[in-house]
Amino acid sequence: MGVADSDVQPRVGHQALPDAVKLWADILDYVKPRVSREGFETWLAPTRGRALSNGVLEVEVPNSFFADWLSQHYSAEVRAALTSVSQQELSLSFQPRDSADTGVLIRRAPVRRPAARQNGYRLQSHLTFENFVVGESNRLAVAASRSVAERPGASYNPLFIYGGVGLGKTHLAQAIGNLAVAKKPGLKVYYTAADDLFLELIQAIEKNTRLEFKDKYRSLDLLLLDDVHYLVGKERLQEEVFYIFNSLQGAGSQIVFTSDRPPQDIPALEGRLASRLGSGLVVDIQAPELETRIAILKQKAAMDHAELPDDVAYFIAARVRTSVRALEGSWIRLLALASLDARPVTVALAEEALRDLVKEEEPVDHNRIIRACADYFGVTLEDITNGGRTKQLALARQVAMYLMRASLSLSLKEIGGLFGNKDHTTVMHAIKRVGDLRTSDPAFAAKIEKLSKGISRGELS
Repeated sequence: MGVADSDVQPRVGHQALPDAVKLWADILDYVKPRVSREGFETWLAPTRGRALSNGVLEVEVPNSFFADWLSQHYSAEVRAALTSVSQQELSLSFQPRDSADTGVLIRRAPVRRPAARQNGYRLQSHLTFENFVVGESNRLAVAASRSVAERPGASYNPLFIYGGVGLGKTHLAQAIGNLAVAKKPGLKVYYTAADDLFLELIQAIEKNTRLEFKDKYRSLDLLLLDDVHYLVGKERLQEEVFYIFNSLQGAGSQIVFTSDRPPQDIPALEGRLASRLGSGLVVDIQAPELETRIAILKQKAAMDHAELPDDVAYFIAARVRTSVRALEGSWIRLLALASLDARPVTVALAEEALRDLVKEEEPVDHNRIIRACADYFGVTLEDITNGGRTKQLALARQVAMYLMRASLSLSLKEIGGLFGNKDHTTVMHAIKRVGDLRTSDPAFAAKIEKLSKGISRGELS
């Protein structure tokens, strides 16, 4: 059985056993490398094994909020650990500390693996377009993904989505699958990460079931292949992906890839496969701008049925700029701290919660970036912001726009306003040009890296 959210186990007479402490410690050791560091330290580290009786391992947690959260967000990892570590028919009960609450029960998962579902297999139902926050940083990627989901194989085939860690690539891939299945339930959809595909291929070779492996993938209507940068150094897997691609595309089936970089930047990738990966539409997801980060936090709070004041949302969003995952981690830490101490969610509490997650650094403002770029390229502040059409001025202006987008996550409109109200398409072109130059010219990339670090450290002004 799975998690039984409404199946609450009342307390029964039990005997505290040292084995409970050790067993839960072993389970935590199993879970720790499989979850994020912040998640483990926030939600799992404060727990301890308390009793083992009548086939139930009782675990002490700080309060009932923790019990609910662990049941809802970590049940899969805990079930896997319970099965692997205990080697017994055990259930697990989270019990709030010094409370008469009945707690939340997680039953032992069955040993057998659930049968693969033909339609929508390995799709997580909560990863949808409806709960994906759209902003300027991801608008094109979302639009293309929706188009693919509504008419698989009809346009943008393949679709290649790339971006940094924690920006929502997997969410978009899953959303495509969920919407496609919802619109056409008979569609053969399969989501997998490249590392899982590699393990599956190894098993097929060992068990001499490569034909079944090929048939499985070549009969799909929609393949969602996550983290294709993992293909690097795996020639046999690259070859299989190449033939799977050709077979699916030839049959009119849709293929969606995600990666942390564009196809041409994946090192040691076989030329013909790199060509296939980039043969359709290639779109990127950038770090979310401030407004989008605030919206993400607000949505996350609403999903957790918690109130997030505007000033607290702004405080977090202004300091956590790297990824959606980092934003969610910060919110989770804040929520846990508020629950532990029964304190309201305030800016002061947020500052305390983020102290270990966000490094304190002098904020970089747009004026420092503009001055640094003007000095670096030997042009005047007036020329770089208000005009001038020489090649050197144009490049200096484009680099400043690029660094503002990367360092401050300003919107295209905000950046354009700092350069004589340039149109957002001009800013978009500038950012794309500098990005392309960084990709194609290592010497230029080194210069931009040096300039960016100098600005961050205050060495250039």
